[in-house]
Amino acid sequence: MRLLAALLLGLLSSTVQADIFRPAYLELREAGPDAAGIPVYDVLWKVPAQGDLRLAARVRMPAGTRNLAEPQGMFIGSAFVERWRISREGGVVGQEIGIDGLSGGVSDVIVRLERLDGTSQLERLLPESPQFTVKAPAGTAEVAWSYLLLGVEHILGGVDHLLFVLALLLIVRGGKRILITVTAFTAAHSITLVAATLGWVHVPGPPVEAMIALSIVFVASEIVHGLQGKPGLTARAPWVVAFSFGLLHGFGFAGALAEVGLPEKAIPVALLTFNVGVELGQLIFVAIVLAVRALFVRVRLRGPAWTPYFLPYAIGSVAMFWVIERVGAFF
Repeated sequence: MRLLAALLLGLLSSTVQADIFRPAYLELREAGPDAAGIPVYDVLWKVPAQGDLRLAARVRMPAGTRNLAEPQGMFIGSAFVERWRISREGGVVGQEIGIDGLSGGVSDVIVRLERLDGTSQLERLLPESPQFTVKAPAGTAEVAWSYLLLGVEHILGGVDHLLFVLALLLIVRGGKRILITVTAFTAAHSITLVAATLGWVHVPGPPVEAMIALSIVFVASEIVHGLQGKPGLTARAPWVVAFSFGLLHGFGFAGALAEVGLPEKAIPVALLTFNVGVELGQLIFVAIVLAVRALFVRVRLRGPAWTPYFLPYAIGSVAMFWVIERVGAFF
């Protein structure tokens, strides 16, 4: 149990925010040539913000880039958004674009370049390497690989989703029951991810985020009830709980994907590989948790009587903080 506690503390050590995958977002959309035949691009730059404070990071365009319109910015929700238009003789293919001032408060930057032919380039920039080179149009394989990695990175950076899975694994025992439970969760969030991303279902983001946090509180309380000899619904039919709340978590995944968008010429491929990436990341996390639990059982560590209650109370307390924080954001 101490090893599992260490795993949990590792997840929470950097922040009490629900999702450390809170990237800045840069979008360059090719708008076609101007009257002189010089390529023109519309730029969208979105950075995390709190109140009237924003992340002090700026876009660094290649030499020779000219602003056709000065950046116009405003605070929208928990982000500061700027838009402007640029041009550059010869375009930006083969040129380096970077981010200056990238530091604390954001884990990375997602970059999306949308070309006139409908193809796109997707990049993830880290603080230690905050630049990339614009490439020529990519094939389907490159799009698939980019969105696959994005899916893996999102789930492994999504603390709220991981805590829900961890709470389930603290209740469910037996390989078959774990497989059914994880499959139910996967099926459910895959359904709502596709439905929300393709616009078949529209659900406001803030209430969904609050309900996701509440789902973690519920499962954490189920762990405590089980320890007290009063097993609840999750212990009796974990696949029902996993599927029901998995629908909510799928809307959360869709919100993350909406931040990046889908390439017009490869929507099915991008959507499929992002979802596969989410599942791969989830399976990696489940394997780590089960390995740690097996090690704990093998070494037979003993602790105070309250030790089994540490994880569920820690998970539930953090999740309840998120509930209050997210409900407060409604106003």
